Amino acid sequence: MAHPAPHDPHASDPHKLDAHAHDPHRPGAPTHADGHHHGHVHGNGNSHDHDHGPGHEDGLAEMLDLDAVVFAPYLAAVTGRLADLAGDAVTHVVDLGAGTGTGTFALLERFPAARVTAVDTSPAMLDRLTAAARARGLGDRVRTLEADAGAGLPGITGADLVWASASLHHLDDPAAGLGRIRAALRPGGLLAVVEMDGLPHFLPDGGPAAGGPGLEARCREALSVVHAEQVPHLGADWGALLAAAGLPVEAERAEHLEVRAPLPAGAGLYAYRVLDRIRGAVRDRVGPADLDALGALLDGGPQDVRHRDDLVVRSTRTLWAARRPADGS
Repeated sequence: MAHPAPHDPHASDPHKLDAHAHDPHRPGAPTHADGHHHGHVHGNGNSHDHDHGPGHEDGLAEMLDLDAVVFAPYLAAVTGRLADLAGDAVTHVVDLGAGTGTGTFALLERFPAARVTAVDTSPAMLDRLTAAARARGLGDRVRTLEADAGAGLPGITGADLVWASASLHHLDDPAAGLGRIRAALRPGGLLAVVEMDGLPHFLPDGGPAAGGPGLEARCREALSVVHAEQVPHLGADWGALLAAAGLPVEAERAEHLEVRAPLPAGAGLYAYRVLDRIRGAVRDRVGPADLDALGALLDGGPQDVRHRDDLVVRSTRTLWAARRPADGS
């Protein structure tokens, strides 16, 4: 089975797609059920603020890592299900939209005989992931590829498992993109798709939440307009799309996740990062009162989500596990 060469940020990559390699709106941008926070606001809370400097990358990386902490039990459960489906012979895993590597490291732990090829369009994220792998003593088990997965996965063939967490909705053409991903799988190989129904919710149903009842619902209604314009495949029927691409679905499971007090460390900061990006995305789409209410959740005062112990983190995530037919058809 072929693996791409390790990522070298200073080298010229003949496979690099210059038009899209640094475009965060493309599949392969950092995403984790992670998390996908690059580009528009969708999934785990990306804001369409066009700020992609070092500060943006730092905030994005922090958000990806915090999502993995808050929803760690879910990630462990999903990779466990994949281990049951994929079997013990997994040696080559591909992580699409790898981001900071939260999925990569979970897969390495779950499949101890495997190496992971981490794919992302952001060289900064790949550098972070590489450094983290070395710090964990896993550098020899991780390779990186800077690529747009929707346009192809150069050098990747014969993968036993492809993991696509909150990244496939970035595909401009899902049918074509899934066809290219399918070609990277070996016959009998498994594709695991995890998508979210939108941003997590944080405010409690009752109690002293800034903005009163319905603030999050109103913001998400405004956000749905942004999504419809910028991320048309968010919320797509991936089961049907996978089947049409020659990847019959073997397992599908939607889970409504809820994390209550005692909250994991970092939950308040996670809420802050997501809500701040929501505010940036809906600034021109909600009224002044709702903007003021969002500000009260983020301004360091008594309602600031970083200081509260009554948050309830809610998210719905769906797993589709689809297999390339063993006969290679």
